[in-house]
Amino acid sequence: MTTSRRAPEVRLRRYWDDPDTPVVTAGLTALSVVYRGALALRDGAYRWGILRTGRLPCPVISVGNLTLGGSGKTPTVEAVVRALREIGHDAGARPAVVSRGYGRTSRGVHVVSDRDGLRADVRTAGDEPLLLAERLPGVPVVVGENRYDAARVAVERCGATAIVMDDGFQHRTLAKDLEIVVVQGRAPWGNVRVFPRGTLREPLAALGRAHAVVVTNPPHPDSVEAVTRTVRRFNARAAVLAAHYRLEDAVEAPSGRRVPVADLSGRRLMAFAGLGSPQGFADTLEAAGVRRVGFAEFPDHHWFTPGDLEQLAREARAASAQGLITTEKDWVRVRDMPRPPLPLWVLPMRLIIEAGLETWHRLLAGSLAAVTVHRPPT
Repeated sequence: MTTSRRAPEVRLRRYWDDPDTPVVTAGLTALSVVYRGALALRDGAYRWGILRTGRLPCPVISVGNLTLGGSGKTPTVEAVVRALREIGHDAGARPAVVSRGYGRTSRGVHVVSDRDGLRADVRTAGDEPLLLAERLPGVPVVVGENRYDAARVAVERCGATAIVMDDGFQHRTLAKDLEIVVVQGRAPWGNVRVFPRGTLREPLAALGRAHAVVVTNPPHPDSVEAVTRTVRRFNARAAVLAAHYRLEDAVEAPSGRRVPVADLSGRRLMAFAGLGSPQGFADTLEAAGVRRVGFAEFPDHHWFTPGDLEQLAREARAASAQGLITTEKDWVRVRDMPRPPLPLWVLPMRLIIEAGLETWHRLLAGSLAAVTVHRPPT
C-alpha cells in the first residue's frame, strides 16, 4: 500500500463508515458542535450585513452539494452549461464556469480557458476546472478563491452572459439566481452527521435554500422517492430530478485510442482514483463488467507522483492485472508523468438527466429570463 492511502482524509472517511473508537467519536462530535456554531455565526454575519454578497448583471446558477466529497457536481456543471447553450442559442447566451479550483497550487483569479482555448495548466487551474475547460471547448472557465471576483473577470474579460458556479452552495460572496444541489443516489446524506463527525457540510435544513435537487445514479427506483421525502421536510417547492452517468468510449493512454467500454468487459484491471467518493467509481466499473482486481484509494485531488504509479504497477502485477484504469479527473493529474509499464485506461462519462428533463430545462430557461443580461462588446 502506498503512503498516500494512509492520508488523514482517507482514514477519516473510513472512520465515518465504521466508527470503532468511542473516544474518537466523542471528540469528533464535540468538534461538530463547534463547526455548527461557526456556520451559524457566518450566516448571521451575512444576514446582519457584516459580510456582503455581491450581485452581477447576469444570471448566476450554482451547482453544489451538502456532503463532502464527490456527488457529481462537476458532471452536473457540464450538463448545465450544455443545456444553457442549447436553450439560450437564439438569445446568444454565453455561459462561463467559475470555480475555486480546489487543489490548485496557484492563488488569486486565473482564466483557465476562454473562447480561444486553454490558458492554464492543471496545477494553475486545478483538476476539475481544467477537465471542464477541455470538455467544454469555447466556454470560459475562471478560478478564484473569491467567486465574485472570478465571476466579474468572466463577465468583463471573457464576455460571459451567464455564470455557472461550481461547488457554490455554501458560497455567499456572489448572489445566485438558481441553487442546484447534487446528491449521490447510493448515500445521499452520507452518515447524516455534520463534519467532522460525518460528511454533511451543513445540516439538512440547508436544503430549504435549494431550487432543484439532482440525484445521481440512484441504485433503486425508490431511491429518488426517499430523497424527495427528506427534501420535503425542509423545502416544499424544490424540484427533485434523477440523473445517471453515461459511459463514453474508454481511452487508452497515452495513445488516445478509443474503444467501446464493452471491450473492457472481463479484463482484469487495477483501479485507482483520488476522489471524494471513490465507491461511485467502483460501482461504475462493476456495472461495466470490468474485473477489478484491486482499488487503490487516494485522497480527493491527490497530486500523483512517479512513485505512486510505480507502486500501483507493482501491485497490479502481483494481482495478475492486465492493466490500470482510472477516472478522467485523475488522468489530468497523471498524464504529464512517465507512464507505468502497463496499459492504462481512462473512463470518461457524461451525466444525463433521465427524470424531470422538462423541469430541468424550465428552471434553466427561467434563470436566463429572470435577469436583464448585460452583454459586453465582443
